[in-house]
Amino acid sequence: MIYTVTLNPAVDREYVVPNLIANTVLRASEVHIDYGGKGFNVSRMLTTLGVRNTALGFIGSNAGAFLEKGMASLGIATDFVHIAHETRTNTTIVETGGVDHYKVNESGPIISAAECDLLLEKVESRVKTDDFWVLAGSLPPGIPADFYRTLIMIIQSAGGKAILDSSGDALMAGVQAKPYLIKPNVFEANSLTGITGKSRANLLAMLENIHGNGVALVVISAGRDVSLFSDSNKVLYGYPPQIEEANPVGAGDAMLAGVLFGLVNGMDMAESFAWGIAAGSAAASKTGTSMPAMQEVQLLKEKVLIEEIQDAV
Repeated sequence: MIYTVTLNPAVDREYVVPNLIANTVLRASEVHIDYGGKGFNVSRMLTTLGVRNTALGFIGSNAGAFLEKGMASLGIATDFVHIAHETRTNTTIVETGGVDHYKVNESGPIISAAECDLLLEKVESRVKTDDFWVLAGSLPPGIPADFYRTLIMIIQSAGGKAILDSSGDALMAGVQAKPYLIKPNVFEANSLTGITGKSRANLLAMLENIHGNGVALVVISAGRDVSLFSDSNKVLYGYPPQIEEANPVGAGDAMLAGVLFGLVNGMDMAESFAWGIAAGSAAASKTGTSMPAMQEVQLLKEKVLIEEIQDAV
């Protein structure tokens, strides 16, 4: 079973405008509303790929009710903690036919200590050996920076496999609990390891550093550039297919879901990575933060190039 945990979900609202111009009234030619938050995105992509999963997290008030109803309409099982404050709304403004965009994320509602405890209890009651738990996204106000570390310890002490996709202090603290897999982008990996630059030597040094902290699998995403997947013995470079990019927001989440799709179906690293890159590329070609159809992912997968690096970590 796969579970996703989204501590700071959002109603994702995207406006498409003819031109991105400052200090003027922009009139949207299109408006897209999606059920957002990194873990929710992973759940939606997994569902598209035919993988059953359950979404957990915090939701509150009208925006939270909208998300809960929306996830149910997609056939995704949920087990949320209902909180006192309103779930956030994130806004993206995208130029028609372009790749430039503005994205404004609200910080999110304040979460109480009692609400945190309720979520920990839900996780502890559900975790079983070999289940995958995707812990993804930012921490809303009120949650301590080491909350992901606490979740990882609960999950992995019960035999589950924790997958962490966050940033900043939450990522730094979470890695200390040695999650099974992490998926930073290049900039997050820079911050996590203190190693900057995107040369092959620097990327391999980042992987060595992360594996040295006890992380079994590492995926480093890089958008339109080459991505990496490593288990410390083997390092794969993944080259994405050419696409017409519409909105890259959520593409990294779709990529993680694609990799998981491969792993839970017994595929090897290269095949799982190819599915991940194809899912991420397909998602980036969609408007809003909608997830692509299985057929769209399959078509792009045939165009993904995977290369094993011989001078690996």
